[in-house]
Amino acid sequence: MSSRPVSSKPVSSRGTSSKRVSSRRAPRQPAPAAAAGQTGLRRLPSVEQVLQTGPGVAAVERFGRQAAVGAVRAALAQARAERATSDDAADFGTRAIARLEAEAAPRLRPVFNLTGTVLHTNLGRALIADAAVEAATAAMRQAVALEFDLESGGRGERDDHLRGLLCELTGAEDATVVNNNAAAVLLALNTFAKGKEAVVSRGELIEIGGAFRMPDIMARAGARLVEVGTTNRTHRKDYTGALGPRTGLILKVHTSNYRIEGFTREVSARELAEIARGHGVPLINDLGSGTLIDLTRFGMGHEPTVAEAVAEGADLVTFSGDKLLGGPQAGFIVGRKDLIAKINRNPMKRALRVDKVRLAMLEATLKLYRDPDRLAQRLPTLRLLSRGKRDIVASAHRLLPALAARLGGRFRVEVCDCVSQIGSGSLPAETLPSAGLAIAPPAARGGGRALAALAAALRALPVPVIGRIENQRLVLDLRCLEDEAGLLASFAAISLPDPAA
Repeated sequence: MSSRPVSSKPVSSRGTSSKRVSSRRAPRQPAPAAAAGQTGLRRLPSVEQVLQTGPGVAAVERFGRQAAVGAVRAALAQARAERATSDDAADFGTRAIARLEAEAAPRLRPVFNLTGTVLHTNLGRALIADAAVEAATAAMRQAVALEFDLESGGRGERDDHLRGLLCELTGAEDATVVNNNAAAVLLALNTFAKGKEAVVSRGELIEIGGAFRMPDIMARAGARLVEVGTTNRTHRKDYTGALGPRTGLILKVHTSNYRIEGFTREVSARELAEIARGHGVPLINDLGSGTLIDLTRFGMGHEPTVAEAVAEGADLVTFSGDKLLGGPQAGFIVGRKDLIAKINRNPMKRALRVDKVRLAMLEATLKLYRDPDRLAQRLPTLRLLSRGKRDIVASAHRLLPALAARLGGRFRVEVCDCVSQIGSGSLPAETLPSAGLAIAPPAARGGGRALAALAAALRALPVPVIGRIENQRLVLDLRCLEDEAGLLASFAAISLPDPAA
């Protein structure tokens, strides 16, 4: 075999046959767009750079360093996710402050209640009188003699702050208070009918908001429900036939949130009191949204008062504090002294009691009833319920130009007649003549979506405006409006979506 001579010709750098194969792979170059994005992201300021700007310093001063750092990091993370390229540190400080302000805003926000329902459960029911607000503020800011007897220097009872007032206003022998009326009924049932029977008319087995039913309360109280009569008619013999050695009490429930009309019959509270006494069991009359004053003097229908229920012979009467009474949420039990004493010995009473702030508000509210001639001026609930239609119409005409101008021709706005209601299960058949602003889309097609968008825009205002949609119009019932200037300021902030979007 002949050997092949080795050429001494230099290796060409261009010839493919003469390339040297390298084991190291050349780095991959990023695509131009990706490279630009990475370069932009590297321009984002650091957290410390943001905190050293004016907005960053302000964020630390207002919300603390820890919260400010977290907000800045969140703003930078959002910029990275959106592949933003801003290097303006002050801008990120501003974004951080906006985030912190949104987080610090209270969840329980004031709103303009323009629904036409005065005691709107979802909007907090009764507004609190100024006297009650002042009393609550004083109780919050300093120590109070909540359960301390200043005369003896010994332990006192928190019910003492309200007992005298409640007895004075209702004619009852004694009284106690818990955190709402459902709790009042629960406590009374548990005290006198636990392991026993509670007799009630079938037509009074009510359901209140949130699918909360009277039979469920009885079951939780440990009482066995005994229904008598039919839905529309209950007779005296129905009760007497159901009473026996296992009976713990008779319960009468005022059907405050509905009415049964037509072929009906019920046994009056006075008759039931006689039946209960004859069988040695207590009669509990649950008035629900009980009132302390006759509402007919203010142009409304008659609602049984607590004093009337006591005078009719009920052994115990239960009612709410934040409905027609016009105070904070509470439940009252008034009646026979011996029965109230048994209720107060029930261990459940401590679990259902109210705090010093609510006691202060309740005391101040109840004292307003000592001057019934000026009650409508001082108690917001009664003031709104008794407000005349002429006054409401005048308010609507004053507000109309500003709202029409803000909506810019995209909706028709006009003053309208409407009817308000009391709400919270009080006088369900009673309506109050009122007036408001009716907003309608210019065209029927797509009108529902336009009204829904407008309603959403009103709810998004700094102080949300809550109305009601009916008959293809958004109606703002002005019965509950007492701050026209505030509503005008809210109107100025309305931001409507682009109709072309």
